[in-house]
Amino acid sequence: MTDRDTALARRAPAEVDGLLEWARDSLPQMLTDMEHLILCESPTGDREAIARSADLVSAIGTRILGFGPERLVIDGFTHLRWHIGSPAPEAPRVLVLAHHDTVWPLGSIETHPFSIQDGVMRGPGCYDMIAGLVMGLHGIAALGHMDDAAVTLLVTGDEEIGSPSSRDLIEQEALGCVASLVLESAEGRALKIGRKGVSRYRIDITGRAAHAGLEPEKGINATVEMAHQIGAVTAIADAAAGTSVVPTVAKAGTTTNTVAAHASFEVDARAFTAAEQHRVDEAIRSLTPVTGAVIHVDGGVNRPPMERSSAEGVWARALEVSHRLGLHLPEAVVVGGASDGNFTAGIGVPTLDGLGAVGGGSHADHEHVMVGEIPERTALLVALMRDLLRVDA
Repeated sequence: MTDRDTALARRAPAEVDGLLEWARDSLPQMLTDMEHLILCESPTGDREAIARSADLVSAIGTRILGFGPERLVIDGFTHLRWHIGSPAPEAPRVLVLAHHDTVWPLGSIETHPFSIQDGVMRGPGCYDMIAGLVMGLHGIAALGHMDDAAVTLLVTGDEEIGSPSSRDLIEQEALGCVASLVLESAEGRALKIGRKGVSRYRIDITGRAAHAGLEPEKGINATVEMAHQIGAVTAIADAAAGTSVVPTVAKAGTTTNTVAAHASFEVDARAFTAAEQHRVDEAIRSLTPVTGAVIHVDGGVNRPPMERSSAEGVWARALEVSHRLGLHLPEAVVVGGASDGNFTAGIGVPTLDGLGAVGGGSHADHEHVMVGEIPERTALLVALMRDLLRVDA
């Protein structure tokens, strides 16, 4: 038996009833691993920090799984990939998605120190999504040696900025999988069966400068045009369908005595269905100037929707295995935020999200993880992977 087989075999619980006991026994080591990764700090915008974080994730994963990952550097971002189990193309495979980047800048650990008090873990990135990543590593190891099934664990380093370098990799790894399981945090205790698709646009407006006091009529005011277009963009939203179209950052003009020759604003658009996302895209690209200025639209779809139809089958399996474990899952939810699960659902792979930590405060000062929920959620993840892959303990 190889070191790899030994590492996997010694962590495999004997039966479903033993999963919770195994997970509770594993909790101290999981907490230690989480602490090390949180202290490392991994803001997405700092590629050197992401590389250091990847080194640590690799070392922790190698200890847990018995072998190291492939290290994939794309556009300066470091991603890690483990292939576990059968290499046979026909073997059933599950893709487990995690990310090791966070939104917190270097030095946040000083203002938001790691702590565990009264059953609550705190620290930058603990909830989104260091805890889920560690749960995934330990959970995959608990599957034991697999001859006829496989798991791919993909840990990306740019999720928090929309996965620009890892999207192709995610979609490539998802093709042919029986399911994609996403280790993003839960919504309360609920799993996530739907997410809005995200589109992002920059609308540039070119007018004509003139002296604001002497001859304003000779100018074309880009600021005025922007005001018209912000109103037009806002009207594209459809609250009944859950579609939001929100102007965000805006800039215009140069000096207080000059008719603005240039203006721009950015738009965040989100929709629950691909049809709505397409409608919004067409409407934004059809904006018509009112004042004679010129409008130019950049951007488009960033993430397709994770429509609930893509998750319902896997959700039903999760509900079934939770009953076998003696756990209660609340009704699954559909949320506005996006994740890498949007990409896998977008190419037709059954996808279930929210399998990571229970807590709250994603991206906020009160970010936290409920420590007592970690064993149950890890046991659920293992049981669900076994069920999807038909792997016996």
